[in-house]
Amino acid sequence: MSFAAARAGGVVDLMVGLPPAPGDLAWRDSLRPLLKDAESLQGFAHPASYMFKNLPSERFADDPPRAVLEAMDRHGVTRALIGVAPDDDTAVRALRTHPDRFLGAVSVDPNSGTTGLRALRRGVEEFGVRAAAALPAGVLPPRPVDDPIWFPVYATCIDLGIPFMPCMGVPGPRVPFAPQHVMGLDRVCFEFPELVVVTRHGCEPWEELMVKLMVKWPNLHYSTSAFAPKHYPRAIVEYANTRGADKVCFAGYFPMGLSYETIFDQLPRVGFRDEVWPRFLRSNAERIFGF
Repeated sequence: MSFAAARAGGVVDLMVGLPPAPGDLAWRDSLRPLLKDAESLQGFAHPASYMFKNLPSERFADDPPRAVLEAMDRHGVTRALIGVAPDDDTAVRALRTHPDRFLGAVSVDPNSGTTGLRALRRGVEEFGVRAAAALPAGVLPPRPVDDPIWFPVYATCIDLGIPFMPCMGVPGPRVPFAPQHVMGLDRVCFEFPELVVVTRHGCEPWEELMVKLMVKWPNLHYSTSAFAPKHYPRAIVEYANTRGADKVCFAGYFPMGLSYETIFDQLPRVGFRDEVWPRFLRSNAERIFGF
């Protein structure tokens, strides 16, 4: 099936942001305790502005759910995974008003202990949340994914039947990368073989190691968030075209850093084989997240 034919069947995007109000840079407040350089603290419009030079105009909106839905409709995106917290009225409203279009992912911080675990359970039970997401290099203090402090989170994900979605690889924000070294996933998958893991944000520069780990561990998967399609790692594309057609999922990073126009203009040139496209764009996500 060609890219065009697969896209016509509907696209599932595993990383979409609900844009804040114009000028809202709350992300900086959440990361501020970890940031030290002047550009990050004062000048950046995005946590990795040095990487994303042409930020989408859609990254701010007065009515976030409506703005995102209109963009999804223009580009054939049928479902989107969005971040949600129990006190995030906008995200909760999106999930409740459009449960057929939006799926929720709760951000987890292992430093929050039982409070965070209760919030994760509440998200699943009250709002139908489908995943637990994490920025290991962005929690305070940062925690490598194989640090035992994460283990209650993993056990809770297994109990709730939801995937864990950590950002892996060198982070965009100017913070140390060690907590997101792909090597840590080996112990996680060993200690928790029932845990379904879907990585975010590329896993670079360890994408070849990530492929080795996906071959080794059946519940380990990869999503393409934060990378324009022309920059998808070659090792990942080759893996999807061979043994890994069921392991690689589409995640777009709209509208935080990439526009849908850019994403869907570049996607046809990625080089996936015809049989990979429907799995990459839709069916892998449907299977992994159970919808």
